[in-house]
Amino acid sequence: MIMAKRFLSAFLALSIFFTGSIQTVQAAMIGTEQVAESAITAKGEQDRAKIVAMLSRDEVQSALVARGIDPVEAKSRVAALNDDEASKLATEMDKAPAGGGIIGAIVLVFLVLLLTDILGFTKIFPFTRSVR
Repeated sequence: MIMAKRFLSAFLALSIFFTGSIQTVQAAMIGTEQVAESAITAKGEQDRAKIVAMLSRDEVQSALVARGIDPVEAKSRVAALNDDEASKLATEMDKAPAGGGIIGAIVLVFLVLLLTDILGFTKIFPFTRSVR
């Protein structure tokens, strides 16, 4: 009984001693701009993931290879798109009809790749000249 009281006393003393060393948390107000920016960035990441998932499909990859586009390079180009471009491309993919509309999506990806090639961001197609 005395041993239990000593143990309980030591436990309580140590609990009270370590209570003072708990780290405190600080909260601050965040601005509307910061919330909007994080929402836009999250939406851009979702759009890029949707595009990469489409590019990972076998029939899309075979169509890209048939047009002379490396699927790995196409995925890296999608990763380089800004949030607005990724959103537009994902919206066009959603609007495209299922099945037969995949060609339209591939043409859209081809045009985006061609545009970035002309603007000088990449050099995939040998028949383009960079603006830079």
